Amino acid sequence: MRIFAAALAAARAARAVRPPAPRLVARRAAASSIPDADLQLELVLYPHPALRAANRDVAEDEYSAVATLARRMFDVMYASDGVGLAAPQVGVNLRLMVFNPNGDRSRPGDEIVLVNPRVTDASDRGDVLEEACLSFPDVAGPVARRDWVKVACTDLSGRRLKKTFRGWTARVFQHEYDHLAGVCYVDRLDDDARAAIEGGLDALVSRFGGADAAVGLRDDVSEEVVDAV
Repeated sequence: MRIFAAALAAARAARAVRPPAPRLVARRAAASSIPDADLQLELVLYPHPALRAANRDVAEDEYSAVATLARRMFDVMYASDGVGLAAPQVGVNLRLMVFNPNGDRSRPGDEIVLVNPRVTDASDRGDVLEEACLSFPDVAGPVARRDWVKVACTDLSGRRLKKTFRGWTARVFQHEYDHLAGVCYVDRLDDDARAAIEGGLDALVSRFGGADAAVGLRDDVSEEVVDAV
């Protein structure tokens, strides 16, 4: 089964591979500012508040710093055997995501960076596949996603782009795009799937141990994908 935190080879082999426990766990507070390049960039785990905080657009004068941040996000993603990462997952509440559908550092031509993305259209049809997330180690569940999405965004130079993602790449995009709205894939699980992961979520809450923990799943997540104009 395809899982976001697993390498693509495992996805193609249809094996339910759980993501390894990340080596980097941030305890700093959520922030909408770009961290200094000399500060260690760390992956945050549920129930870190950054995963639920609002994410602002990248400003025109921030693109240079964001380019450095994006490169560092790829480093965290590859170190954790992931295929995608959104800025909130490193404690930075900006509308920025990076992904490589192959999860292969040796294929940098497959890397995608999207700044301030918005979904402009999406298919009516979709499918359900098992997903996991680097911010939710040892937890996985079935999630419905659209077959294709059209996206308006900018690149790291501030140039406006229009892109269409299909299949596996569309699923990776939708997973990371949810993070930019403070939504995690576990929020999209049905009642049975939520019950199955309850123990795993409780373990993550116990590990976090912070008074600012954003505990609980959202029940207000819309099935609508296209952004309102």
